[in-house]
Amino acid sequence: MAGELTAEPSQAPAAPVARGAVPLAEVVRGDLVESVHLGHLVVLGPDGAVRLALGDPTTTIWPRSSVKPLQALAMLRSGLDLPGRLLALAAASHSGAPEHLAGVREILAGAGLDESALRNTPDLPLGRAEALAWQGAGHGPERVAQNCSGKHAAMLATCVAAGWDTATYLDVDHPLQRAVRAVVVEVTGDADPHVTVDGCGAPLVSTTVLGLARAFGRLAAAGAAGTDDGGRVARAMAGHPEMVAGRGREDTLVMAAVPGAIAKIGADGVCAAGLPDGSAVAFKILDGGDRPRPAILAAAMRAAGAAGVAGADGAALDAVGVTPVLGGGAPVGAVRAAFAADVA
Repeated sequence: MAGELTAEPSQAPAAPVARGAVPLAEVVRGDLVESVHLGHLVVLGPDGAVRLALGDPTTTIWPRSSVKPLQALAMLRSGLDLPGRLLALAAASHSGAPEHLAGVREILAGAGLDESALRNTPDLPLGRAEALAWQGAGHGPERVAQNCSGKHAAMLATCVAAGWDTATYLDVDHPLQRAVRAVVVEVTGDADPHVTVDGCGAPLVSTTVLGLARAFGRLAAAGAAGTDDGGRVARAMAGHPEMVAGRGREDTLVMAAVPGAIAKIGADGVCAAGLPDGSAVAFKILDGGDRPRPAILAAAMRAAGAAGVAGADGAALDAVGVTPVLGGGAPVGAVRAAFAADVA
């Protein structure tokens, strides 16, 4: 039921996320399309008007980690105060590089806490190279290494700043989580959200694809204008893209290629991005796969006008979308967006 958190799988009918889905990406091997990824996508103009709609952008989804910038906004409004580098980490799904783990510990130490206060799910670093290095140093799954540890450290620091209990910060009715829900409703325009538990253990609030894009456009525009706490989140992300994800990852690469842009991927095929003029994109890949996401993101950002942003590196943006299909170790095809990247 909307707004209600349950530990057991719901017995209610599943939301019709597949209804109206259309091809967003194709996998080409040789001269044949080998597979197709369906989903929902929206591109918004600076005024919030829909410039491109594929599938049904009003579909309700779990935004997964794409919602982290909105969670960070709620934290700022509740008393969190971090420098840009660490605020970007609060909105991150980091790869687990040394600078990420050091940043998590810095956030905790600033609040008078240590890793024992974290309540996120123990895991290995998200990045492949980072996970190998972590295991090579004799570590196993730990809370600090899990990709959401920056968000959790920031949630704890927010609780300390606000005088709230830290032991129960993941409870759905904790003041922090109520503040998060209120912010998500405000900036997305999606009322009466569903609530569940994300993979890291934190409460997760639903959005629509359209609402998620709307929120990212608002944040990015505020960042360009230098206004309010939403602008602080956007400037932190755009100024420290390596802290939001990590080396070689598509959201970091997009932000590095387009000044003032913000981008955040989420699990199960979700992604959202915003441009400094308020244009934005969001999409949900129906099968939840990661492989088509870079191609879709690059094409959607092109459609939103990212290449026209002052200082943008169009070649670097296009390179984000290059995912070769290999045969015998050599490229024999590619993953490509199934829609035009140029929208009038």
